[in-house]
Amino acid sequence: MRRGVARGQFEDFRASALYCPACKRAMPVRSRLLLILPDGELHEYLCQGCAASLGTKTVREQRPSRIVTP
Repeated sequence: MRRGVARGQFEDFRASALYCPACKRAMPVRSRLLLILPDGELHEYLCQGCAASLGTKTVREQRPSRIVTP
């Protein structure tokens, strides 16, 4: 494995299937926007079979650093 390459490799990971306790197996999921936060967005993963909530993900907004000088 090359060092440096893996660091930014999974910055925007999105789940396509998660284990659903109601369906008792891994199910495809869809993402639903819950909240818009000052520093990003909160998404919820829902089971496509039974619509159960399987988890959340916060997507942070990538803002460039600004240095303010007097």
